[in-house]
Amino acid sequence: MSPLEHLWAGWRNDYIATTTAGAAGRCVFCAILASGEDDTTTHVVWRHQDGTVVALLNAYPYAAGHLMVMPSRHVADLEDLARDETAALWAGVVAGVRALRDAYRPGGLNVGANLGHAAGAGIPGHLHVHVVPRWAGDTNFMTSVAATRVLPEALEVTDAKVRAAWPELNPG
Repeated sequence: MSPLEHLWAGWRNDYIATTTAGAAGRCVFCAILASGEDDTTTHVVWRHQDGTVVALLNAYPYAAGHLMVMPSRHVADLEDLARDETAALWAGVVAGVRALRDAYRPGGLNVGANLGHAAGAGIPGHLHVHVVPRWAGDTNFMTSVAATRVLPEALEVTDAKVRAAWPELNPG
């Protein structure tokens, strides 16, 4: 391989360690939620008032602002959610859409869930709904050629923007 084929991504070591832990039977999302660390450190930007659902930033986002809304409980399938969890999940998705529209003014949003490994779920055991802001032309040669995403801001900046725009946290 020539040096031009290498991209330094030292921050990915944390991801590799986390993914390895997940592969060993520990759910990455459950570990984050049980870590005892404050929400700013873990990038949990919102918790439903009854504690059943959270929204957190994707540490390896497709685009700046990439949220994941999920039940706090480890559950894989939509049909296994209790009625209150389902309502809280979709309330979180709607609030996330509003927050991302306010914070980023995207041209559109992708909202979706990959249910099961075959459908593309990276963490198939813990249901999560992706909310991703999108802009016309937001894909580029780096994604196509180098399988690398270029993001315009640090995760801490994204965290502050989304928190500031979250409707329930900032009424009025």
